[in-house]
Amino acid sequence: MAIPPQDASSKTTGNAPEYSVSELSGAIKKTLETGFDHVRVRGELGRISRPGSGHVYLDLKDDRSVIAGVIWKGVAGRLRVKPEQGMEVIATGRLTTFPGQSKYQIVIEALEPAGVGALMALLEERKKKLGAEGLFEESRKKKLPFLPRVIGIVTSPTGAVIRDMLHGFDERFPAQVYVWPVRVQGESCAAEVAAAIRGFNAIEPGGPVPRPDVLIVARGGGSLEDLWGFNEEVVVRAAAESELPLISAVGHETDWTLIDLAADARAPTPTKAAEWAVPKHSELLERITQSSERLTIALRRRLESAADRFRAAARGLPRRDVLLAEPRQRLDRCEQRLASALRNSTNKSRVRLIEQSARLSPRLLASRISRCRESLTEYDNRSRQALMKTTGRRRVRFEGMLGRLRISVVRNRMERSAERLSVLNARLDKAYAAKLRDRRQNLEGLSSLLRSLSYHGVLQRGFALVRDEHGAMVRRANGLGAQKLIEVEFADGRIDARTLADGPKPQKAGNGNSKPKLHANGTKKQQAEHTAKGQDMQPVADDGEARRPSRKPRGPDQGTLF
Repeated sequence: MAIPPQDASSKTTGNAPEYSVSELSGAIKKTLETGFDHVRVRGELGRISRPGSGHVYLDLKDDRSVIAGVIWKGVAGRLRVKPEQGMEVIATGRLTTFPGQSKYQIVIEALEPAGVGALMALLEERKKKLGAEGLFEESRKKKLPFLPRVIGIVTSPTGAVIRDMLHGFDERFPAQVYVWPVRVQGESCAAEVAAAIRGFNAIEPGGPVPRPDVLIVARGGGSLEDLWGFNEEVVVRAAAESELPLISAVGHETDWTLIDLAADARAPTPTKAAEWAVPKHSELLERITQSSERLTIALRRRLESAADRFRAAARGLPRRDVLLAEPRQRLDRCEQRLASALRNSTNKSRVRLIEQSARLSPRLLASRISRCRESLTEYDNRSRQALMKTTGRRRVRFEGMLGRLRISVVRNRMERSAERLSVLNARLDKAYAAKLRDRRQNLEGLSSLLRSLSYHGVLQRGFALVRDEHGAMVRRANGLGAQKLIEVEFADGRIDARTLADGPKPQKAGNGNSKPKLHANGTKKQQAEHTAKGQDMQPVADDGEARRPSRKPRGPDQGTLF
């Protein structure tokens, strides 16, 4: 809706047409979209926001101005370069307004870096940042396995790269290959490649899906913008954190990305990566044949050398007859000594047998059994007598204890104990009452002493206690100045007052030390309490000087302040 022009007379007369806020916002939106339906803006990316809806909200700025921008979800998925804060870009789109907030914005339909220099500067900055974290250190790199059984490949399943690599595996050494399909270009490329690397590392050994022995991240050649997904920080960190050896094969030999620095090996092409991953079958057979021949030659030479050393050692050894002559002679001598020693041992054993058989005659055994029976009878008689004596003594003890445990004896003991307990209870009551009376008298004496020493007793006699505004006690009049807040404490309460004079005044005749003039600021309740108890506040004379209230005559039992 267009707004019609207004003349000067309508402005002065106040007859200008009225528009609603929505109508005015719609008119501005239409005018802006008509005049700026296709623009190209160059600037630096500022704040970037990616909510869960998939849209991208950002700011385009230069040294003087800022324009808000939005990239809808469908366009953001097709961008070749992921927008990052600080990147200098050229945005193509149209201007529109957002009536909800009364501001204009650019709807970006295409986004490209402002030249290769901007991307290279961003790439160098990211390289320094990740290098400072140690992600490119050579000590982190792992050695590639010699003969992997399972190979994991992260690449696009529809490109020529995977066909060339599979053909290379078939030619060199057939292996079990698993392909994790990803996008190798666009905004989602980095997230998918990083997820694929972490997914292969998450496979447990011995599971239903074999765990790869080596990973290959591959992509064909392209421009810097096409390969930018492999320069993203998430991809570099995933490659550096990989527990599996990783080969980077991104682009051609002249291309390089940050994943090449973080990988364990960097192949110039994807086909070369396949050659590095597995050895060639024919080369393995040739190496095995050569190694077998070298092993056979070495074994033959080793055996011939051992045979020569054996023959040389055999020639240096003495003859068999010479070696066995002395042992044979020792054996003959031992044979002669063995026959005589055997006869002597047999004779000694026969003599010991005869002696033992004489000691084992039936008459000797019967005599020994008889002596043992007599000893056993004697022990039995002695034990019976001892048992009877012990039983008698125990019976006498038990009878004596039974006499002491009769009911009448126990009753008499209980009655005596009850009488003694009542006597002790009466003595305890008397002692407790006397002790309590002494303690009460002592407490009353201490209480009287406390009341005589407390300053509250002095206040009861008509004196007052003055404190300054900080709560400190005022002892002299020269410690106060003019218009100072003080607090005066009486026996029945406290009031606030203010001084009028500055410092002490000269003493007047018949009047004590002059004191500062006071204004009583106590509450009405406190003044009423003073009046009810017959204790008025300090009177003020006509000359404004505060006078001390009259004091009651001192009683004979009333102490002094000191």
